[in-house]
Amino acid sequence: MIKFLDLQKVTAKYKDEIHEAVDRVVDSGWYLQGEENKRFENDYANYIGTKYCVGVANGLDALIWIFRAYIELGIMKEGDEVIVPANTYIASILAITENNLVPVLIEPDFNTLELDPTKIESRITDKTKAILLVHLYGRCAYDEQIGNISKKYNLKLVEDNAQAHGCLYKDKKTGSLGDAAGHSFYPGKNLGAFGDAGAVTTNDEQLANTIRALANYGSQKKYVFKYVGRNSRLDEFQAAVLDVKLKHLDEDNNHRKDIAHYYIDNIKNSKITLPITMDRESNVFHIFPILCEQRDELQKYLLENGVQTIIHYPIPPHQQECYQSNFKLQFLNFKFEITELIHNEELSLPISPVMSLEDAKVVVELINKF
Repeated sequence: MIKFLDLQKVTAKYKDEIHEAVDRVVDSGWYLQGEENKRFENDYANYIGTKYCVGVANGLDALIWIFRAYIELGIMKEGDEVIVPANTYIASILAITENNLVPVLIEPDFNTLELDPTKIESRITDKTKAILLVHLYGRCAYDEQIGNISKKYNLKLVEDNAQAHGCLYKDKKTGSLGDAAGHSFYPGKNLGAFGDAGAVTTNDEQLANTIRALANYGSQKKYVFKYVGRNSRLDEFQAAVLDVKLKHLDEDNNHRKDIAHYYIDNIKNSKITLPITMDRESNVFHIFPILCEQRDELQKYLLENGVQTIIHYPIPPHQQECYQSNFKLQFLNFKFEITELIHNEELSLPISPVMSLEDAKVVVELINKF
């Protein structure tokens, strides 16, 4: 069986270093907000290229706290609008609605599967306060047009960097391109923890300090609570493991790129639409998506021949039951034909830092025979 992602093999690559890091935490007797957090936050901020990194419990919380902090700082208020791609994972939308902000869903560019910058300006109103840019599938979604729009309308540019650790736009990493970024370290990510974990990166000191307080019960000083916060802290074990894996992230991403480009160069089937290529540094291929009208049949065929695949994602956010009764959401009145087409046809092929080229060849041969 060619697994979609073999986490046991991923962990085994750095087993000795990870065991040493975990033992260090155990022996320290300090399991929250200690030296491991400080070390990882400093190392990850340096890696991303920002002044500040705040570790939090998970990637969804990272995004929630960014918007909540902007509300606490008076930059946004409930009812304000946030532009976001319609074909993203629902966590991007949840972070907006959790703060009683209004998501304004924008169709993606079918060629890139990322937010279409040509469709943004027509949806900006006097309530629009931010663009949530999602680097979906590990591909850089930023371009100068989006940057110029955010400046022209004085919009906060928030990045959802959950799937793109280590991705570059020119000489800057995603997660440092906007005003703030949320990062997920869910185990299956390019930089994955041993459970849920996340972080916020930013160059805004006031924002960073506000988020750190919000995620610590609303407290900046012990037993003194400035905000109505919540417990959303990155624990020492996850921080230690992440710091080990961070050292190997670029190497792991390069292997992903090798597998991805083998797919791109060798899949030859008129039934399959491949992602258009970019320069090598602009996509870290957290996911390798293909499109196929016979997606379900292809997935069944591959599984029967020993290849696991996953659909990202079978139901788009605007069709999820949780939003159908919320009439405040203006996206319920819009059609999202491109988004729905992508969600009906997308299939993710196996790709990981431990997948062999021999396995990739098997996948290609099967697809070319489909």
